[in-house]
Amino acid sequence: MVFGAFERMVALRYLRSRRKEGFISVIAGFSLVGIALGVATLIIVMAVMNGFRQELLGRILGVNGHLAVVGVQGDLVDYETIAERVSALSGVTSATPQVQGQVMVTASGTATGGLVRGMAPKDLKARKLIAEKIVAGSLDNFTGDNVVIGERLARSLRLGVGDKITLVSPNSSVTVFGSIPRLKAYTIAALFDIGMYEYDSSFIYMTLDAAQIFFELPEMVNTIEVFVDNPDLTNVVRRDIHNEIGTGIVTRDWQQSNASFFNAIQVERNVMFLILSLIILVAVFNIVSGQIMLVKDKGRDIAILRTMGATRGMILRVFFLSGASIGVIGTLAGFVLGLSFAENIETIRQWLEGLSGTNLFDAEIYFLSKLPAVVETSEVLQVVGMALFFSFLAPIFPAWRAARLDPVEAIRYE
Repeated sequence: MVFGAFERMVALRYLRSRRKEGFISVIAGFSLVGIALGVATLIIVMAVMNGFRQELLGRILGVNGHLAVVGVQGDLVDYETIAERVSALSGVTSATPQVQGQVMVTASGTATGGLVRGMAPKDLKARKLIAEKIVAGSLDNFTGDNVVIGERLARSLRLGVGDKITLVSPNSSVTVFGSIPRLKAYTIAALFDIGMYEYDSSFIYMTLDAAQIFFELPEMVNTIEVFVDNPDLTNVVRRDIHNEIGTGIVTRDWQQSNASFFNAIQVERNVMFLILSLIILVAVFNIVSGQIMLVKDKGRDIAILRTMGATRGMILRVFFLSGASIGVIGTLAGFVLGLSFAENIETIRQWLEGLSGTNLFDAEIYFLSKLPAVVETSEVLQVVGMALFFSFLAPIFPAWRAARLDPVEAIRYE
């Protein structure tokens, strides 16, 4: 559809606010704001949902690995040989023997739950997500009965580097005096803060030898964590592991371990997109109603234009351009607002928290200590394209009605 200078001039005049059409101009203004807010909100929400998924996926896989190899009977005896054979497989970057177990952590009269992960010092230093997030102490001291714990766990226990914590195992030891709880004191060598509340407040790393003694697994481990090149190809690596090792082991990948979690994020993301799209639809209906009222109000003007030689096509283009301009301007404004907000969302959050004095993003609830946002170009184009489609669709009916208006009837009823 080609718009001439005449159509652009008349459409622009109809968009201007005049005293007689003040109410119509108010409707057009609200429609523009509605589309802008709808587009901006969709861009921001999609960016935050993408940020959540990416941050959680990166940190979960950075700490837990892509695959876990466990024994059918629970423990792995010849774990060093198994780890070497798994490491040699194509697509595998590392295979780390571990002893994992739940414990109760006590210190200074305070108790909380914790998850112990026993692994060799060299393996912990190779775990970049931990090694690069040490906020106190050093991994060079990760030897013997020294442990590395999360910074939030240390804060909740009011401890620091060099202090001692006592770990209590859920499995008791049988002695001549009966069953007694198995507990042992360890020295804190370092603190880490990876920015994920669940890990920073519960994970405890100790040396593999110390963990084998504490959990009474001499010369054994209960898990081998496997990292692969491509997390999306874990099924291929799982098949290779079973072909290489044979029977006696069970494997589970990150998708199985976290399926419900990431599925919930995806469902929430889709539902939010659907709900927030209704904001744009409401604004579009406002454009339709506003344009219908404008056509009715401009009936005499349309008749005069027709008698002066304006064709039906010119009238249609005038009102189509008038209505579409509202949607296009609103979409562009929402696009700029949404991208600007998403790029500075963490700064805005901190400013709002300082202004209101409340915690708007509690790490205990949302798992992460910072509000993430990742803008994907394809999603932004999808949102903008949808808004522009509805913006061009909305004024078609009012413009068609204006073009079909009979000049004689319009002047007669004025």
